[in-house]
Amino acid sequence: QVQLVESGGGLVQAGGSLRLSCAASGSIYSINAMGWYRQAPGKQRELVATITMSGSTNYADSLKGRFTISRDNAKNTMYLQMNSLKPEDTAVYYCNANRFRGVIRSDYWGQGTQVTVSS
Repeated sequence: QVQLVESGGGLVQAGGSLRLSCAASGSIYSINAMGWYRQAPGKQRELVATITMSGSTNYADSLKGRFTISRDNAKNTMYLQMNSLKPEDTAVYYCNANRFRGVIRSDYWGQGTQVTVSS
C-alpha cells in the first residue's frame, strides 16, 4: 500500500503562485510514477503532470510553461509549482502514485487539496 498526503492548497489571486506538496509513505519502493490531477466542479478529473521515478516528466499541453512538477526522493515528496495562476485553474488537486505488479497496475490517491484562484 501507498499513502499520499497533499498540502499547500489555498486561495490566491490571479497571477499568483502556489506550491503543492505530496508526501508518500508505505511501499514507496514499488512506485512506478507519480502525478498530479485536478478536478473542477462539474468536470472530469484531468491530468496535470506526471513524473517517473527516473525523473521523466509529462505535462498537460495547456499547462506547459506555467506548472512544474518535481520530487525530492530523500523526503519522499513530490511537488507542483504553479505560477501565473488563472481562475480556470481553480480545482481540487489530487496526488497520484501508481505501481505495477507484473501487468497489474494499482493506483493510489491522496485526499485532494483545494486550489482557488480569484479574479
